[in-house]
Amino acid sequence: MCDSCGCNVTPGNKHLAYKPIQNGSSAVSVLKKLLAHNDDQAAHNRAHFDVREILAINLMSSPGSGKTALLEASIDALKHEFRLAVIEGDLETENDAARIRARGVPAYQITTGSACHLDAHMVHEALHHLDLSGVDILFIENVGNLVCPASFDLGQHRNVILLSVTEGDDKPAKYPVMFRAADAVVLSKTDLLPALDDFDPTQAEHYLRQLASTAPLLSLSARKGQGMTAWFDWLRHELAAQRARVQDGATAKPHMQPNDIDVNIQAEV
Repeated sequence: MCDSCGCNVTPGNKHLAYKPIQNGSSAVSVLKKLLAHNDDQAAHNRAHFDVREILAINLMSSPGSGKTALLEASIDALKHEFRLAVIEGDLETENDAARIRARGVPAYQITTGSACHLDAHMVHEALHHLDLSGVDILFIENVGNLVCPASFDLGQHRNVILLSVTEGDDKPAKYPVMFRAADAVVLSKTDLLPALDDFDPTQAEHYLRQLASTAPLLSLSARKGQGMTAWFDWLRHELAAQRARVQDGATAKPHMQPNDIDVNIQAEV
């Protein structure tokens, strides 16, 4: 999709794209170069996190699924246990970053304009505005979108996908690329289930498992504080695993869906 609608070009990489196309080159080769640059930058970002023993988590979901609310609840519960930092991604406004800062946690807002996802270049620029000294976990809240963010490596170690009970239990079936990329799936806003009798958590998990996903499904309500213990335990486990990897000189890369850049692209010779 990104290769036909043009959203591969973002504020972070446009300086790499807007150059004269030489004779014999094509739009396909330009996009391949952009994706290669993104992956190189992502590897650089990940190395930056690894040397500081930081666990980087990419939060992805539809708009309004509760990503920021989950972060607020996590900050309130864990701020005396871990040092947290947040990068926020939205098309416009600093609303979410302001909510995080109000909790006493450093946050940097990326405004993407028309880009429907973050990329590694934008995250790299954001890192220049955050003091990561002593940070344990960095959350990257991606732009609300169940399609494009799954295809772009930001340098994170883990992908967390939120599925709100207000969205419908068939979202894993409808958006398989996103849910295949998940290292954990958070079923959010579960306090609303009594009023939403058309959402079946068992069916949602069935669709997830049909994708051959073994990602844990964590059911919770950030607003009501219900089911949060499993989420906190997952974070603790992943941070310990990250530190163990660093001590062994290794790293972790999340599942990413490769961009198929040969689809719907007209070559320009």
